Amino acid sequence: MARAYIIPTLVAGALLMTIGFGLFFTNKTRITSFEAHYHQDVSAFVESEMVRVDNTLKEYQTVVFKAIPLIIIAAALVLLFINTPVWRAISITTIAMLIVILLIDGTAHARIADYKEQLELVEN
Repeated sequence: MARAYIIPTLVAGALLMTIGFGLFFTNKTRITSFEAHYHQDVSAFVESEMVRVDNTLKEYQTVVFKAIPLIIIAAALVLLFINTPVWRAISITTIAMLIVILLIDGTAHARIADYKEQLELVEN
């Protein structure tokens, strides 16, 4: 049974690392451009950020808070009805990985909502 976890765990770890590094390097380059945009025109920056934040919050509602729980439910059903070690390992690893993603995205959603409130204060 323990051998069945090797490949699913490696795949989940590789996916999480790829997502993490992709977000890190993308945001690292954008942070410097944010500062330059802000100093050029504050009102245009706030307006563009409000659009970006609204789009991100809408995306969270569909992808993170609907699709991921559905995938967790599907993996749980596989866990219940298919009793081979490899499929059980895949299901458990998938559920664990998606719970980690939900925790991270849940805190990110809260930070984005706070950021939107701060932008609204600047806008008014």
